Amino acid sequence: MTEAASPPVTMGKPALVALSALALATGALESVVTPTLPLLQRELGMSPAEGALLSIVLLITGALITPIAGKLGDRYGGKPVLIKLMSVVSVGGLVSALAPNLPVLLFGQVLQGAMVGALPLSFILVRKHLPAGDAKVAIGWVSGLFVGGGMVGTLTAGPVAEQLSRHWMFALPTIAVIVSTMALNRLMPRDSPGRSEGARIDWPGFALLSATLVTLMLLLALASDVASKPLVVVGLVVLLAAFTAGWVAVERRSAAPMVDLRMLAQPAVWKSCLLTFVICVGTACAVYLVPQLFAVSGDGYGFGAGATLIGFYLLPGAVAASLAGPLGGIGTRRFGSRAVVTTGAVMMAVALLALAAVHTEVWHLIVAKALIALANGLCVTAMVSSTATSVDQGDTGIATSLVLVTRVLGFAVGVQFSGAVLTAGIPAGSEVPAESAFVIGLVIAGVVTALALLITRTMRKGVTE
Repeated sequence: MTEAASPPVTMGKPALVALSALALATGALESVVTPTLPLLQRELGMSPAEGALLSIVLLITGALITPIAGKLGDRYGGKPVLIKLMSVVSVGGLVSALAPNLPVLLFGQVLQGAMVGALPLSFILVRKHLPAGDAKVAIGWVSGLFVGGGMVGTLTAGPVAEQLSRHWMFALPTIAVIVSTMALNRLMPRDSPGRSEGARIDWPGFALLSATLVTLMLLLALASDVASKPLVVVGLVVLLAAFTAGWVAVERRSAAPMVDLRMLAQPAVWKSCLLTFVICVGTACAVYLVPQLFAVSGDGYGFGAGATLIGFYLLPGAVAASLAGPLGGIGTRRFGSRAVVTTGAVMMAVALLALAAVHTEVWHLIVAKALIALANGLCVTAMVSSTATSVDQGDTGIATSLVLVTRVLGFAVGVQFSGAVLTAGIPAGSEVPAESAFVIGLVIAGVVTALALLITRTMRKGVTE
């Protein structure tokens, strides 16, 4: 009782700067594979299937690590767990930078996936060391820099890989992660451990969730081949259902579950998770389809842009994504989460549907992509901020982990879905998708995003304030 009543140590500006720098660096390291995947496939002799595996392994491991990191951070303190986690990420970045072949690179990406768990740990530190109003703004700032770092990585990875080597595109952001982690360790105040009960890791839950996510990714990857492999797809559906049911049963009965599903009984949490998933599916479709549309040289559409030019075209989106976090935090504090999410969902749905209808000029894609990036940042920041400040302080990491896991899953589902749509839209004898495939993907993404408006209408104002 005495420890709970004592005033917390306030986080100074240098500590917040170090935390922000770490978010920027990890975001950059997370994103370097996507724009350079064709280069990596050529240099390492990867097949398309191996390239797809490389592109999603970080998402899968991140979704697994995040709830564990949040849980341990709530119970042992955010700072010590974050430092240890970033040590693993740093090793993973160095392994990826030095990797001579695909297996070693995959191992490095598995270790790097731990970086996704840094966000809930950052939110624990912000929540413990700042007043509630300032914490919302700080959460938005850190979230925005993580997103902005991802865009920086997307913009710079190609030029670095082409001018230096693929090794340096991993090494440079890893060096930034190491430096910012050292600064954070020195500047961030110690946070006292929270609850200590049930601190053991739920290994059965971890194994079942791992199997569930791997099966889901395989099912999405094979979705476009359902006509040629119906039995395989049906088998994966059955397997996915079995793993999911087993995982839910284990988590509900576990004394120390990997993911506390009881938290989903709170409207603020489960509605935030559902909204985050829907918004991120729509965002991921644009993230995948817009660069493809820039690059494709189809009959009567596309622009045939190279990697450097595509990075330049995506620069406005990088700026919008970086600003979205702080704006979302300020907007949430002033107007409430529901208003911010509604604004973002409308903006994103309109941009996706407009882009489906009109995409004949480069500026059409640039403007739409920037609006989508801004809308995504506003929505996700509002959901995370609302969740982090609507539960007990000791549950901050667990609750925000649920939201961030659904963010990762939504993004993975959206990317895989978009890839399946383009694959199915390739005419016989051609290697280029038909323009109609892009239109279908964007329309479906816009409709899915619009579903978020139905969810926000069911919310009482107090739930999301």
